[in-house]
Amino acid sequence: MISISSNIESLIPYQPGRSVEEIRELYGLEHIVKLASNENPLGPAPKALLAAEEALLNMHLYPRTGVRLREKLAAIHGVATDNVMVGAGSESVLLSLIRAYLTRDDEVLTAEGTFIAIYVQTKSQGVGLRTVPLKQYRFDLDALADAITDKTKLVYFANPNNPTGTIFTRAEFEKFIERVPRHILVVFDEAYFDYAKENPDYPNSLEYRLDNVVTLRTFSKSYGLAGARIGYGFAHPEICRNVRKVHLPFDPSLLAEAAGVGALDDAEFLERTIQVNRAGKAFLEECFKEIGLPVVPTEANFFMAAFGTEAEAINFTEDLLKQGVIVRYLKAFRLPNCVRITIGTQEENEFLMEAMRKVYSPVTV
Repeated sequence: MISISSNIESLIPYQPGRSVEEIRELYGLEHIVKLASNENPLGPAPKALLAAEEALLNMHLYPRTGVRLREKLAAIHGVATDNVMVGAGSESVLLSLIRAYLTRDDEVLTAEGTFIAIYVQTKSQGVGLRTVPLKQYRFDLDALADAITDKTKLVYFANPNNPTGTIFTRAEFEKFIERVPRHILVVFDEAYFDYAKENPDYPNSLEYRLDNVVTLRTFSKSYGLAGARIGYGFAHPEICRNVRKVHLPFDPSLLAEAAGVGALDDAEFLERTIQVNRAGKAFLEECFKEIGLPVVPTEANFFMAAFGTEAEAINFTEDLLKQGVIVRYLKAFRLPNCVRITIGTQEENEFLMEAMRKVYSPVTV
């Protein structure tokens, strides 16, 4: 057998959420709602689809590594094109950042209970990983600052955090960043930025243009382009240049880049997405309160339910599956007593609550 490095051997291949087709075949159900992966319930942005359709005629040509999308993002956000990175999802940009800047002698610092990509990508590169516990399901920035060592090279935040939906505040971040040496990369993963930006306490990382701050965002959520795999980042020009040195050539694809450019012109769709999420969030908050479901307050397009035991979380997930509702059990995110529930359309949310009232009752002591 061909040998493999120990850091890869210990990894587990990513397991995607269960599909509608899989659950239909398993349980023989007609109506199924997927509320597991934080996808946009309105589908993809219409202008993104039109742009991708036009790009189909040029599929015989190689992509230009996202130059057009970088230029568009730079113009919108008032930065130079050299400040912009793009890739096949923000995870692609994150991986290139790790490859460019970290060695086996370095460590990544983050929370226990955040987006699983940071754990996988760090370990796959043989880089050390140090985590601190979440505090009330939020990033504990004081604890993170205390955990910085001489080996720390990158600090990773997801804000809002996936899978908890929580944020840290401007005041908390500004206190934290004063304690961080400038040779340490501070990475904001803002996949859910568009859902949280209305909160005046939310720290938009683009307002902190320090040389060591990196912003990551995606088209997967608010623009409905999860299947296209297109994400981007903002950073100091030197960081972006070094990331491009190790980034895969011709990434992102021609169709993905076209869809991203088109999506940026679809302000009407973005606003409708935010409105639908806002209404769904308010509806579900009241319903969850009514039935006593223990959810964490959210600033994203999903809720996280935190149960007393792992068994409760597993049973809740399986019971909803049998009713035709797919949600995400979070053991892979290192939160084995928790379940993530995406906010859907009003029809989907009502179907969820109908199913939940059949299967859920609070555990009483």
